[in-house]
Amino acid sequence: MASDISRRKFLSTGAKAAIGLTIIPSTVLGKNFGHVAPSDKLNIAAVGIGGMGHANIKQVEKTENIVALCDVDWRYAKGVFDRFPDAKKYWDFRKMYDEMGKSIDAVIVATADHTHAIVSADAMTMGKHVYCQKPLTHTVYESRLLTNLAKKHKVATQMGNQGSSAEGVNLVCEWIWNGEIGEITKVEAFTDRPIWPQGLNAPEKVDKIPSTLNWDLFTGPAKMRPYNALYTPWNWRGWWDYGTGALGDMACHILHPVFKGLKLGYPTSAQGSSTMLLQDCAPQAQYVKLVFPARDNMPKVSMPEVEVHWYDGGLKPNLPAGWPDGKNMNDAGGGVIFHGTKDTLICGCYGVNPWLLSGRKPNAPKVCRRVETSHEMDWVRACKEDASSRVLTASDFSEAGPFNEMVVMGVLAVRLQNLNKELRWDGQNMKFTNINPNEEIRILKKDDFKIVDGDPKFNKIWTDPINAQSFAQELIKHTYRDGWKLPDMP
Repeated sequence: MASDISRRKFLSTGAKAAIGLTIIPSTVLGKNFGHVAPSDKLNIAAVGIGGMGHANIKQVEKTENIVALCDVDWRYAKGVFDRFPDAKKYWDFRKMYDEMGKSIDAVIVATADHTHAIVSADAMTMGKHVYCQKPLTHTVYESRLLTNLAKKHKVATQMGNQGSSAEGVNLVCEWIWNGEIGEITKVEAFTDRPIWPQGLNAPEKVDKIPSTLNWDLFTGPAKMRPYNALYTPWNWRGWWDYGTGALGDMACHILHPVFKGLKLGYPTSAQGSSTMLLQDCAPQAQYVKLVFPARDNMPKVSMPEVEVHWYDGGLKPNLPAGWPDGKNMNDAGGGVIFHGTKDTLICGCYGVNPWLLSGRKPNAPKVCRRVETSHEMDWVRACKEDASSRVLTASDFSEAGPFNEMVVMGVLAVRLQNLNKELRWDGQNMKFTNINPNEEIRILKKDDFKIVDGDPKFNKIWTDPINAQSFAQELIKHTYRDGWKLPDMP
């Protein structure tokens, strides 16, 4: 039945003709008619439901079926389990896939960063659509893998950087592409995170594992370490084994208009610095510089080589000349400054509230697709479209994967800063080109600083020298713990 038949016409003249239809198309009844046909609903499973997973579920539960829920911490997840008593509950996503794979259409992934890739990759190889929280993955290799798997299996995907579906990112891109601020050779960005502990020595105390937490499953592909309550929930973001620190957590929100608006790809070089860098925990504050090569020019603006500078942990860029007195640079958790040859463009976290330092109000053509629903529901829309004609989501893995490589490249720059050099990056082959085969690096295991009788006593405990190439490669592509394996790279 044609989609342009009006609801009123159908109800008045077409009801008898529709008696023979098994399901009346929703395009006829209208999206506000109050009914979604069962065959139009997705069967959705969610993995990691106690935090952001719950927020994602809330966006889709009114129109779709939540059929399975999985979490390694059943105390943290209890409220969600209770809200969906008919959904089957699991500790282990692998068992859920084995038992319910045929009845699941799509999966929401909102676990700790280090398990995003394996949960999402296994789902896509089964042909399931995936919504994955940011950062998309823990490593460069995992990002490349998810990008390729999504393409191979033709599934609908979305990374959970919700600002990509909002108006601010659209305007930033349209203003840049229309030449409103001219050529951009420098971008500065920052976040006010972390708001969880960072810069800590690894805890030496071994706590009793709660009966409601499966520590082995939480650890997943990472190395097993003794349980301490400091690691989870929430605080895992600051620990290298499980999270990516303030940069990984927030750059996927803050740098997305930079990556998209400037049409970036792989950086050519990276360097980082920070407060005290420890083996196990992200530092309290970080600075990263990434350099990207010139890209193809657009009709109204060229795309020269550009530097992207990142600050976190309380650090911010200097205010540009002409900044309004008293105006806070922090907007919704961070901000971005695009330095152009014609003007300076500023936006907040998620791309919100873009404005030009000159005070001009651009009137650029609207060329970006506007998302009329939530970030999650736009993914649901894409899941229901045929792969051959699907309109991609705002953060489809074809873009989110390469973008996430940029984000975790910042993490690499920080963790390799003790090499004391600007790192040269071969993005296509995922390797650094200027780390020598015999070069070594030492990493600070513990800072045992004390005040004794009013005097400072410095006692830094370092690792033995480690082969730098091997260490870098392990950061680029993790060696997974026994029993955990990613699919092969397509």
